[in-house]
Amino acid sequence: MLPFALAIFTGAFLLFLGQPLVGKYILPWYGGGPGVWTTCLLFFQGVLLAGYAYAHGLTTWLSPRLQVIVHGVALALALCFLPISPGEQWRPGAGDDPVRSILLLLTATLGLPFLVLSATGPLLQRWFSLVHPGRSPYRLYALSNVGSLLALLAYPAIVEPRLTRATQAGAWSIGLACFATACVACAVRVWRVGDRQAGVSDEGADAAAGEREQPGDGILWVALPAIASVLLVSTTTRLCQDVAAMPLLWVLPLGIYLVTFIVSFDHAAWYVRGPFTALAALGVVVTWQLLEAGNSAPLKLQLIGHLGTLFAACMVCHGELYRLRPPPRHLTGYFLAIAAGGAIGGLAVAVVAPSLFNDDYELPIGLWMLLVALGALSFRHRSRAIPLAAALGTLVGVAAVPVLRSLCNHGGSIAVEAARFLPTAAPWVAGFAILFVACLCDPWRRSLSPPWRPAAGGFLMLLAGAAGTAFLLLSGDPADRPMVRSRNFYGTLEVIEPPVTESRERHRLLVHGATTHGLQLTDPARTRIPTTYYATTSGVGRAVASLGVGDGWLEPHAIGLVGLGVGTLAAYAREGDSLRIYEINPAIRDLARDRFSYLDDCPAKVETVMGDARLSMERELEAGTPQAFDLLALDAFSSDAIPVHLLTREAFETYLGHLAPDGILAIHISNRYLDLAPVVERLADHFQLAIVSVNDSGGDEWWIYSSTWMLLARTPDVLEREGIAEASDPCGKGMGCELWTDDFASVWSILMP
Repeated sequence: MLPFALAIFTGAFLLFLGQPLVGKYILPWYGGGPGVWTTCLLFFQGVLLAGYAYAHGLTTWLSPRLQVIVHGVALALALCFLPISPGEQWRPGAGDDPVRSILLLLTATLGLPFLVLSATGPLLQRWFSLVHPGRSPYRLYALSNVGSLLALLAYPAIVEPRLTRATQAGAWSIGLACFATACVACAVRVWRVGDRQAGVSDEGADAAAGEREQPGDGILWVALPAIASVLLVSTTTRLCQDVAAMPLLWVLPLGIYLVTFIVSFDHAAWYVRGPFTALAALGVVVTWQLLEAGNSAPLKLQLIGHLGTLFAACMVCHGELYRLRPPPRHLTGYFLAIAAGGAIGGLAVAVVAPSLFNDDYELPIGLWMLLVALGALSFRHRSRAIPLAAALGTLVGVAAVPVLRSLCNHGGSIAVEAARFLPTAAPWVAGFAILFVACLCDPWRRSLSPPWRPAAGGFLMLLAGAAGTAFLLLSGDPADRPMVRSRNFYGTLEVIEPPVTESRERHRLLVHGATTHGLQLTDPARTRIPTTYYATTSGVGRAVASLGVGDGWLEPHAIGLVGLGVGTLAAYAREGDSLRIYEINPAIRDLARDRFSYLDDCPAKVETVMGDARLSMERELEAGTPQAFDLLALDAFSSDAIPVHLLTREAFETYLGHLAPDGILAIHISNRYLDLAPVVERLADHFQLAIVSVNDSGGDEWWIYSSTWMLLARTPDVLEREGIAEASDPCGKGMGCELWTDDFASVWSILMP
């Protein structure tokens, strides 16, 4: 058994270690957004499906010895693709479709090695059942997931902080060679069994398993992993969008997903239907509240709530999936169906949903599908446990809503929140109570209902609960609906025009998630007033004003901006100046032009360069056209998700190549969850730059937001100009923070408590 266990463990370890490794290579090329990892997940799920299909076809149509020959050739070809690091020729060009180019890049550079690794689990389990008839191979599947989990945990904790990307790729290549050696040892044992013993081995394995599938189980083999996949990808996207698109927040949800596979497939006793069903229903209510609260919910509460719900939901999906396992003779088809479900779920979130919806509806829809699946399982198993546990979990969640709202409001009154929530909750509690009683009792016979009736009643209850949950998650106040909503690879954007109040005049907002990316007053006489983080009292406002000290703006100035927003910085540019804006998201460019007027009203020469800012500036340096910016402002946040590749040593080398000798580099570091000051201070110390921090509390005007900008220059006297000196605070050298590079950037170390 040892060679099979070693090969399966090593293959899974390499497969899931390669995912964050390759993602780290290509993340800077596509703006560092969560869409990159979503597309990577889609690729990995597609390759997993192809690998399982390969294993299924191999074991179905070929004799054991022919299987050995074909798979040996595939292993040899996979070794020819090493190393798996993508070359510079795969960098995207301006205007390239990111999803298509990422999928093409991944397929060309690591498609075959990952295909061979993906086929390892079902193929070697099938071979194991031939070599060891009468022994169940399903525990090897749990071992496979243990290897996957250890790889995911090892990458952010051990591999990423200590090894460069090139070293990681080299070590991965050595691991693949070791994996191929273990596979050869397994193949030798299968060859010795020969073709004549295969049928006998199948009969012994099937008899030992004692499992028989029922009609319709094949649908559940696909549906349950599809639901788990939808929840995995949508939860990951939610966390990466609201915090940072970093390997850590890719690893946590995927690790939880794998843990549920390990626990469920190790032994049937680990999954207890009632408690996990109740936890899943409770998680639906908790997630509803977190989605409603948005970024106002504390980071720890978001992580615990979203990841806890994902764990409970995946335990239900995978636990029920294990209960539906077939005899080993149908093992590869079973795993093929599981892989197909995972790929369908990933495809639905990464490709289908953005084309169908103009908002992030995947997570609510995934929870709705989960509750419908629970009803279907209740119907199939004629189970009272599922509907009763779901009702109990939902009622507990509803009762806890005031507490959750209080936590999301950072300590608001629980009694006040309960009074607000009660009118909304009462109809749903009453409906669940009626269905709850209907599932338990037969009022005509005045007795408990027979087994089929609670199953049917439970199905109706969960279906009604799913419809109610979907309504609560997806409905909103019509007054809060945006004027325009746009969604693409980079996320969902909304243009909102709030109603006029006594304290706030008419204005428009551009928001991404719960983060404002720009605000403009719509009164024609006030449209050029710089607002939010760009007010005259902000760090960047003071930096722009300092350019005129000594010459009164008689000389034209070159201003650069990374991250367009609504173009607020254009309010400062004057005739003769040049404003060069780097923006990766075409939807932001279109909205800034169509719904806001900062760019149209600007008398300066305005150029918008589409594509990742760093790649664009690198190309300009390679072409010998440095911009000599008097001011380069970096404001490229996306719902608090920091594009890490814009704050590395290599990125700063590019910025300095475009900065005039006495130019100012302004970096906006306002963030709910991450303390970016030590990172910027460490970079300033590395390049021997002068640095100050300008904190603006927002003042008396409602349209001025509090902000923190860090200003850097080659010489201290630039930062001692009038307007900057009196409002700035000195900075340290960031010595407690490691220097961020393309090979190393630890977001975990700067998370705020």
